Amino acid sequence: MQNLAPIALFVYNRPQHTERTIKFLQQNLLAADTRLYIFSDGAKTQNDEEKVKEVRDFIKTVEGFKSVKIVESKTNKGLANSVIEGVTQLNQNYGQVIVFEDDLVSSPHTLTYFNEALNRYRDEEKVMHIGAYMYHLKQENLPESFFYRAATSWGWATWQSAWQHFEPNIDKLLAQFDRQKINEFSIEGTMNFWKQMQDFKNGRNNSWAIRWYASIFLKGGLTLNPSQSLVNNIGHDGTGVHSGINDIYNVIINPKPITQFPTEIVENEKAYTAIKSFLANRKGSLWTRIKRYLHQRFN
Repeated sequence: MQNLAPIALFVYNRPQHTERTIKFLQQNLLAADTRLYIFSDGAKTQNDEEKVKEVRDFIKTVEGFKSVKIVESKTNKGLANSVIEGVTQLNQNYGQVIVFEDDLVSSPHTLTYFNEALNRYRDEEKVMHIGAYMYHLKQENLPESFFYRAATSWGWATWQSAWQHFEPNIDKLLAQFDRQKINEFSIEGTMNFWKQMQDFKNGRNNSWAIRWYASIFLKGGLTLNPSQSLVNNIGHDGTGVHSGINDIYNVIINPKPITQFPTEIVENEKAYTAIKSFLANRKGSLWTRIKRYLHQRFN
C-alpha cells in the first residue's frame, strides 16, 4: 500500500498506558512501514514531572516503525492544544494523519483500515474524518463500515483538505446553530454534544474533539466508522485527565480486517438508528446508574 499516513501519538504522564498503546500499534500489519511521531506534553505540576520523565524515558526506546520522532514540549500545552498543533503540523507535511492518544489498544488491522479509507475517500469532500472506535451496537446486519455524522476521537484519521475546515473559535461555531441543528447535532438529544459545546464556552472543558465534530457537522461532512470497533479505550480507570472510572464504552475489538467500504456517500440510516438506541440506553436502569455512581464515588 502506497502513501501511508504518519501516526501522531499524544502522550503525557501514564507510562503503563503508553507502553500498551505502543505495543498494540507495533503489532499492526503496517507498523514497520509507518512513520510514528510522538508528542510528549510537559508536566503541568511538580507532581507530574516524575511520570512525564518515565514516559519520555520509555518512548526513547520505541522501535518497530519506519521512523520514530519524539517532540517534547518544555511547557504544559494541554491535550487540546497539543492535538491541534500536532495534527496541523503533520497534515501540512504529509497531507494526512492518523491520530492516537496514550490510552488506546488497537487491532492489528487498524492502520490498514485507516490507510485504505484515507486513499479511498481522499477526493470525497464530504468525507472529513475516519474513526476506528464504535460503541457496542446490538443492531445486526450492519455493514462492516458506514458513514455517520458524529466524529469519534479514540483513534481517527483525516486529511489536510478536511482539517483546514477545523474551526477552533467556539463563538463562531455556536453562532451557526439553531434549534433544529442542535437536535440533529446531539443525535436527537441522546448525547450531550451540545452541552459539551456550552461547557467549552463556559470554561468547563477544553475539548478539541467537540469543536472538530461541530466543524464537520456545520460543513455538512460525514465520518467513516467500523460497525465493530477496531480500538478500545483503556483510560477509563481513573488515570485520565479528562475521564473517570467507567465501563459504558468498553468494547471487544474486531479481530478481522475491514474489507467492505460504502460506495454511496450518505449517512447510513440503520447505523444511525442503532447508535441512537445505544446512546439513549447506555447508562442502564436507575439501579445500574446508582451502582455505577457508588463505584466511581468510592473508588
